[in-house]
Amino acid sequence: MGKSSNTAEAFDENRAMDIAAKIKSVIRDVPDYPRPGILFKDITPLLSEPALVRDAVDALISSYTNIRIDAIAGIEARGFILGAILAQRLNCAFVPVRKAGKLPYKTQRQQYELEYGSAEIEMHVDAVKPGWRVLVHDDLLATGGTAAAAGKLVEALGGSVAGFSFLVQLGFLSGAETLRSQFDCPVECLITF
Repeated sequence: MGKSSNTAEAFDENRAMDIAAKIKSVIRDVPDYPRPGILFKDITPLLSEPALVRDAVDALISSYTNIRIDAIAGIEARGFILGAILAQRLNCAFVPVRKAGKLPYKTQRQQYELEYGSAEIEMHVDAVKPGWRVLVHDDLLATGGTAAAAGKLVEALGGSVAGFSFLVQLGFLSGAETLRSQFDCPVECLITF
């Protein structure tokens, strides 16, 4: 692994703002999902527009083209979608981060708190090689608990967190601040609601 040989063109602020506006326009609000009072941001309409997916990936990787990324850790399940594309574009490994009990081989687990309880995620014990620089990716950043747990898993397996990448951030929650307080790395969010 090593430094990326990405072909994404340089991003200017106007292009990034245009892409963000287009993505915002296709994200669907689903009220009361997965429970009453939650307004779910559904990215699946974005996936039916290949050119916009390509633009989103270009924008997401623009911050990481000049640093070494050895792997993308994509968080289940929507983090797998763009995470795998990011890994391919950055010429690095893809590491699935799954809910406890879903991976077939030996795993390392990390518990984290949710607004309504706790949960566990896991990685295969051999998914991250010692010394690897790993970019953690998910579709949405809310409180930061799941992403922080993924970062702790990366570190437990001998890697370091090179950054966090999200398509959407819920700006009224403190997820980015939570991650910055625990990890010394960038937290990049393409759009904010």
